[in-house]
Amino acid sequence: MTQTAENLSRGTHSGAEMLGERSVTDVGTRQWTDGDRARALEEVLEITTSLAGAIGTVIEGKPEVIQTALTALLAEGHLLIEDVPGVGKTMLAKTLARSIDCTVRRIQFTPDLLPSDVTGVSMFNQDVRAFEFRPGAIFANVVVGDEINRASPKTQSAMLECMEEGQVTVDGRTYTLPHPFIVMATQNPLEMEGTYPLPEAQRDRFMARLSLGYPSGRSEMDMLASHGDHDPLHELRPVTDAATVSRLIHAVRSVHTSDAIRQYIVDLATATRDNAAIRLGVSPRATLHLLRAARAHAALAGRDYVLPDDVQALVAPVWGHRLILTGEAVHARRGPDEILHGVMNRVRIPAPGF
Repeated sequence: MTQTAENLSRGTHSGAEMLGERSVTDVGTRQWTDGDRARALEEVLEITTSLAGAIGTVIEGKPEVIQTALTALLAEGHLLIEDVPGVGKTMLAKTLARSIDCTVRRIQFTPDLLPSDVTGVSMFNQDVRAFEFRPGAIFANVVVGDEINRASPKTQSAMLECMEEGQVTVDGRTYTLPHPFIVMATQNPLEMEGTYPLPEAQRDRFMARLSLGYPSGRSEMDMLASHGDHDPLHELRPVTDAATVSRLIHAVRSVHTSDAIRQYIVDLATATRDNAAIRLGVSPRATLHLLRAARAHAALAGRDYVLPDDVQALVAPVWGHRLILTGEAVHARRGPDEILHGVMNRVRIPAPGF
């Protein structure tokens, strides 16, 4: 039995599952006219520009990282931020969350964190002599998971159903999570002490992985000037809300994707499965994630159609964390990004006019 969970979390929205996409109001039934689509995509561009500007006041000198984060948001994906400590992983996640007027929860993953701390638990109420569900930290529009690979594999696995299906099942009852719903998780490199590597199934749930890297000298100077005597995150105000983000997600789904672009994505995926340097290529879920992300990337560029450039720009962040390389490739110090670049060079790009 499915409970809408409106009594569990503000902003909850229930809907049917369709090819892994949680529904927004009248998605799948509305027929877009050219005028409606144009106006909707204009709103996407206007609001995401404001979002990027707000995030940029806190995260200095990282416009590409901000665009990837917004792409994941509009494509209904989840974001994995991996880098060394101190470069702003958690700050990026918190800044994006604060830029949207919605429910936000933060989970600090530790080795003693239990799955029920994440999903919730049924507790016996002595007054009514019945079990009541107490929702966990996952019941929010934006969930910031800090250092996810410090939690045990058992707790990490509690995120699987939440991230893929937008719901939680506890004691045989299913509770729908709010919409929009995005998990932004940070993790430290695996060579750091006290980390548990995310299993393949968990990594595959994340639409994109990004790394902030160290800032340029100029950006670090700007950071010292703006962060030295105050925290700009405290001054940040929301520029949109959850209902508007749901509307933007709806609009992004209307972005046209030709058969040639879809075939291009399939050809790229097939090439990863037949590559001598890759032991495990990308999954069908990964091809779907790349398609959704390419639509969002096109909308952020002000277009209502996907180009091969959109696909190529996202292959590394969307697929890089899913690949398992052969021992020879690892020994040769070849990284996923390098190998994916070679894959793109070998796959034929759709001709102009596709």
